[in-house]
Amino acid sequence: MKDIKQILSSGPVVPVIVVDDLEDALPLASALVDGGLKVLEITLRTPVAIDAVTLIKQNIKEAIVGTGTVTDLNTLKQSIDAGADFMVSPGVTNNLLRAAVAEGVTLLPGASTPSEAMQLLEEGYTCQKFFPAEASGGIKMLKALAGPLPQITFCPTGGINLNNAPEYLALSNVACVGGTWMLDKSLIKQKDWHAITELARSATQLRKL
Repeated sequence: MKDIKQILSSGPVVPVIVVDDLEDALPLASALVDGGLKVLEITLRTPVAIDAVTLIKQNIKEAIVGTGTVTDLNTLKQSIDAGADFMVSPGVTNNLLRAAVAEGVTLLPGASTPSEAMQLLEEGYTCQKFFPAEASGGIKMLKALAGPLPQITFCPTGGINLNNAPEYLALSNVACVGGTWMLDKSLIKQKDWHAITELARSATQLRKL
């Protein structure tokens, strides 16, 4: 089992990737890794997502590949079979938490309220995804949570962009942020991998203070 704290501290931004065309998986992942973003979250929202995870794991050794939108036992087991290094859920259920423990997987579970965060903390999860970040109160909510729950470290995702990412990264209880701004759909369609690399490189400059 990989250490989720170490994964989250590997860089300031985790690209949240939707792979529509399997042919794009390797060049896209390579472009991001070349730009310095080595922790990749492949969301399980498309039919080719699991195949993309397998391809990237087999071919890009430097990449730390996780699956996102893990919401049930099926997506959890698919992620295990694909060799995912970690898994991310938008929220949690008791069944999902039990399965993650039983399978010994590295899970970043989602929370958006104090009660959810406390319940996950009870289960031993000191690293949590804060989702959907902007819609759930954003920076103000995270600042409020830092007071009573300083032992929790968050990776906020949802509505994070190049402009507001530095404000999130300046918070004491934020390890990194999840984002999609370096995954410009038009650039991917044009297969302009160099431009994607440059966007990734600019994201790595958002160092955690």
